[in-house]
Parts: sequence; structure tokens; C-alpha cells
Amino acid sequence: MSTALSPDAPPKIPTAEPTTARPVPAPARPEAKPPADPRYLALRNFAISVSVFNIFGYWLLGFEQPYLWPILAILTAYTTELTFESLSAWAQQREARFRGRGLRGLYEFLLPSHITAIAVNMLLYANNQLLPILFGVVAGVTAKHVLQAPINGRMRHYMNPSNFGITMALLAFGSWISVAPPYQFGENVNSFIRIGIPLIIATAGTVLNATLTKKVPLIVGWLGGFVIQAVVRHWVFDVALMSALSVMSGIAFILFTNYMISDPGTTPFKARAQFMFGSATAFVYGLLVVFNVVYTLFFAVTIVCLARGIGWWGYDLLSRRRARRVPVGEGVPA
Repeated sequence: MSTALSPDAPPKIPTAEPTTARPVPAPARPEAKPPADPRYLALRNFAISVSVFNIFGYWLLGFEQPYLWPILAILTAYTTELTFESLSAWAQQREARFRGRGLRGLYEFLLPSHITAIAVNMLLYANNQLLPILFGVVAGVTAKHVLQAPINGRMRHYMNPSNFGITMALLAFGSWISVAPPYQFGENVNSFIRIGIPLIIATAGTVLNATLTKKVPLIVGWLGGFVIQAVVRHWVFDVALMSALSVMSGIAFILFTNYMISDPGTTPFKARAQFMFGSATAFVYGLLVVFNVVYTLFFAVTIVCLARGIGWWGYDLLSRRRARRVPVGEGVPA
């Protein structure tokens, strides 16, 4: 007999059927934006700063170059940059770096050449001769594609483009042109604004180099070395100390310190190497002044950048020679 029909069997308590709980979908979280590339931010801010400064320079300060020349310099720089990049991409069988991301990629690619064009036109004075200005722009942009060295295992340009373009223009057309006269940076403003301009440039440049380019050790080495070379020339060659130090109070020197020597693409990355780069530039500057070389700031940076490039090539050749001397199976020394 079945236990369900047995009177002695305990009553069966009905239970609810188990139900499966449906998972509640979590609310979709917005995707986090990737952090902005600090190199791009530095280039963008450099380009904006120098462009705005040129607008105010022509409008208020007293820039004496013709109004059309910055535009012609920029168009020349863009054309040169795109031409050499296309040739490099064809020779290396790769896609050009300005392709693949539309107008944004083209805009980011042309930022360095934009800075070079404006800097060369702003810091050189050629009266009514446009050819030396365009020559300096082409030389500066071309140097990025020609003067390269294996830096940390990657071919990179080591010559400061703007500084190199100015240097080449001065060497080739030294009897025609000169650096921009200091008075044009404050010719049309009163004394109060003339004093404020260096403070504004120094503050903006310091913030930019401290937050984005991270070149404060380089600037410290450059400024400290500049003071030391002035004191040494005062003691050894009887140079007036205030005269040697007064260069640091000019707008051209402040622009050079914050926007020229601190170029993020052609200076070292480590703090110690940055400090040595800045100090070496100050040492070369003092040495050139002793030999009465003019346009000393630009020539000093060119010489130090060239020495750095030669040093990287020498290091690469030594590394390859050591690797060839190691017998097979013993590995390559660190």
C-alpha cells in the first residue's frame, strides 16, 4: 500500500516551487577617456602661446616684420613638413604619420612646423628680404628628417628645429639679416606694460615647462650656468659683471629660456641629463663670448645639440661593436 494513502503517514506540507531570480543588469558606466598625451599638450600650448604672442606683437608691441611674412613662413613650413614626411614614408614603406586620423591627425602632425615657422620669423629681422626667412624655415623643418640619431633604440631628431633654422639663416645671410632688435618687443607700449611683458612671459613659460614639458632641471642648469660663466668672465677677463648679467633681463632671453632651449623633442628626459644639457649650453655660450662670436645664444644651442647627436651615434656604434665580440651562446652584456 502506498504511504500517501496510509493513515499513519505524516501529512505532506505543500511547498512553493523554487523560482530563479533574474539578474538585474548593472547600469552602463561611461568609458573613461584615455589621458591626454603630455607631448601633444606641450606642443599645442607652445603653438598657441607663440601664436598669441605674435598677434599681440604685431598689434600692440611693435613687431617690424611685414604682416604677411608669418603666413608665408607657416605655409612654407607646412609644405616642407608634408613633403619630407611623404618621402620618408615612401622610402620606409610605411604610412605617413599625418594619415589615418583625419583633420585631427593632420593638425597634431603640423604643430612642430607651425612653431618653427613663427619662431624663425619672429626672432630674425631681414628688412625687406623674405628669402632668408623662408630659408631658415625650410632648414629648420628639414633638420627633423635629416639630422637624426638612434636615441634609446629609436631614430629621433636631435637638432632643435627653430634654433637650427635661425642658425643656418644667420650663417648663410649674415651680411643681410640679424636677430630681431630687442626694442621691437615693447616699442609701442608704455613703461608699465614694458615691465609687465617679461613677467607674463616668464610666468607662462615656467608653468608650461613645470607641468607639461618637465624641463625645470634643464632651465635651472641653464640659468645657474649662465650666472657662473658671467662671474668667471668677470674674474678672469675683467668683464663688467652687471653687463654680463643684464642679458638675463631682456625679453629675448626670457623667450629663449622658456620656449627655445626647453624644446621637449630635442632635449634629454632624465633630470640629471637635462641639468647637464642646460649647463653645457651656458658653458659654450661663455666660451663663444670670449672669442667675440655674435648671435651666441643660438650658436651655443646648435653646438650642444650637435654634440649630443654625435654622442648618441658613438654610443650606438660602440654597442654594436661589443655585441659582435660576444661569442655565440654567451648572450649580450647588459
